Amino acid sequence: MAYRCFFCGKEIKDESIKKKVRCIYCGSKILFKDRSVTTKVKAR
Repeated sequence: MAYRCFFCGKEIKDESIKKKVRCIYCGSKILFKDRSVTTKVKAR
């Protein structure tokens, strides 16, 4: 699982944030997970 920093936008691997939840690039504490893209299908 990968997280993304809210401020700098860099991707952070799950292994990098074991004890402290911080961006390893800018030090921000706000991280989020990317959402998967959903596809809507219409029934006929």
